[in-house]
Amino acid sequence: MRLDEQPSNQIGGGGTTPPPPIDSGLKGCCPRCGTRTLFAGYIRFADKCANCGLDFTQFNVGDGPVVFLTLGIGALVTMMALWVEFTFQPGLLIHILLWVPITLGLTVVMLRFSKGLLLALEYRHKAAEGRIKDV
Repeated sequence: MRLDEQPSNQIGGGGTTPPPPIDSGLKGCCPRCGTRTLFAGYIRFADKCANCGLDFTQFNVGDGPVVFLTLGIGALVTMMALWVEFTFQPGLLIHILLWVPITLGLTVVMLRFSKGLLLALEYRHKAAEGRIKDV
C-alpha cells in the first residue's frame, strides 16, 4: 500500500468493521455499518438502518440512558451549585435561574449521545434479555 492510499475498511468476507460505540452516540451511526441512520428524530431511533438493514427495534435501550444522565448530571450540578453557594452566596432565585436551565440543557443534549452509545454497546456485546436455564 502506498502512503497516499487510505486503508480499506473491509475485513474477511467483504463486511465492514463496525464503528466504535462512541461514534454511534456522537454521530448517530449504525453500530453495524457506520452509516448515519441510527436516529429518525432527535432522540427517536429509526426502525432499521437504511444501508445495511439492521433492525434497531430489537434493542431495548429503555430508560437506561436517563438513569445514567440523572445520576451523573445531578451530581455534577450539585457540586457546582455548592461551589457557587459557598463562593458567591447568591440568593435562591439566582440558583433556580442558573441551575434549572443548565440541568435541563445538559440532559437534553446528552440524551441523544447516551441513547446511541447504549444501543451500540448492546449490539457489540450481543446483550439480550436474561433467561433462566432449565436444569
